[in-house]
Amino acid sequence: MIVIDYVIITIYTIALVLILMYAIAQLNLLFNYLKASKKVDSSPKLDFNNAKEIPFVTIQLPVYNELYVMERLLDNIALLKYPKEKLEIQVLDDSTDESILSTEKHIKRLKETGLDIVHIRRQNREGFKAGALKEGLKIAKGEFIAIFDADFLPKPCWLEKTVPYFKDSEIGVVQTRWGHINRNYSTLTKIQAFALDAHFTLEQVGRNSKGHFINFNGTAGVWRKECIYDAGNWEGDTLTEDLDLSYRAQLKKWKFKYLEKVETPAELPVVISAARSQQFRWNKGGAENFQKMLKRILTSKTMSFKTKIHGLLHLLNSSMFTCIFIVAVLSIPMLYIKNEYEHLKMYFIVMSFFVISTIIFFVCYWFMYKNSYGGGFLNFIKYIGAFFSFFSIAMGFSLHNTIAVLEGHFGKKSEFVRTPKFNIKNLKDGWKNNIYIRKKVSPHVILEGLLALYFAFGMYSAFIVGKQGGDFGLFPFHLMLFAGFGYVFFKSIFSKA
Repeated sequence: MIVIDYVIITIYTIALVLILMYAIAQLNLLFNYLKASKKVDSSPKLDFNNAKEIPFVTIQLPVYNELYVMERLLDNIALLKYPKEKLEIQVLDDSTDESILSTEKHIKRLKETGLDIVHIRRQNREGFKAGALKEGLKIAKGEFIAIFDADFLPKPCWLEKTVPYFKDSEIGVVQTRWGHINRNYSTLTKIQAFALDAHFTLEQVGRNSKGHFINFNGTAGVWRKECIYDAGNWEGDTLTEDLDLSYRAQLKKWKFKYLEKVETPAELPVVISAARSQQFRWNKGGAENFQKMLKRILTSKTMSFKTKIHGLLHLLNSSMFTCIFIVAVLSIPMLYIKNEYEHLKMYFIVMSFFVISTIIFFVCYWFMYKNSYGGGFLNFIKYIGAFFSFFSIAMGFSLHNTIAVLEGHFGKKSEFVRTPKFNIKNLKDGWKNNIYIRKKVSPHVILEGLLALYFAFGMYSAFIVGKQGGDFGLFPFHLMLFAGFGYVFFKSIFSKA
């Protein structure tokens, strides 16, 4: 029994140390972000007042069964301000449903306005999104390739704000920040927006400002065609083809330009099954890319040591869910071990130091939140609620995401599952009749329900362990875990949104 206890202590400690290392890396990104916010961008830009400097751009719209948002997408793209003679739009349509006909009709109407727009259909979905992008690239007229997923709504001036940065011949990608048109639709959308805002401020700016590797986010960005080819073109062997090509391009010394101040609005998933499939794809893809890129990063002779560390931690982002899940599950046995062995008292005093990880995340995310909503006491109070809601539900997804990460690391292949779109902006918009909603509940959901009960037992344990009338040190942690897993379980079973 003592051997098992020490094994639990060892695994628990390693997971806590890894989480702390990740938190320290986030703190470093915060310092980078704050420094970058004080700098004036003096990047060279193309002069769009000179027609000769305006390059040809191809817009690629990779879509698959997007019945509810295709009309909105096409109408929005048609509003982009750019010389028509230097703009081409490719609708890369892999759809298999009724949306094919309505999309075709809409494209014909737009063509009649003088827009250069083509409807490209493939015989199969080989390579999924990566395959569609690669296919369209073969016949793309543009020197630069802008990419938008079906739920994105770039503003009319979007090309005018992004393309000029390609004046620097070393820049391979210009990426913009995602906005959220339905941020306040529900608790689920608020939590997703909170997490994405941290990535698109703290992480992207923090890395890019110091020349560390960032990623094209799959949409709302522009590629230099030459960069895509030089990096080896799109590959469909991971679920996050965007992250894969981004790292291959930067290993080839291409620079990425991130524009925090250029927002591209998009729709967040409103149904928890859609959020689950998106999370699964992103987290599994991150692990797959870690396996694919690890050797290339370690053996690179052009990357600095610090950039290598940030690159590896970036690719291991999703793997942090595994550490969180391990700490969560072992925390209850640790509660009993703590109150069983008096000689380990000093160890647990030292272990309390690791609460600093949570403090670091709290501080880092506050700067992100303040950037979006403003400072002040009232906003800080709101932030406290938002942070702990986010933290609880993120932990509630930790089993689901851990399974995704393990599949990625161990090379289990799976199909690219698209995230269904709903064309929802406010509470009046309905979603229940959406034909793309997955009706089947994942078997993982039952385990999440059991874990909610497990952490309820953890809260109960706080009252009964030890000889001093209980131990409540881990009670807040177990309460958050209970709330997080309970939320994910009940939403998945009952409301699905």
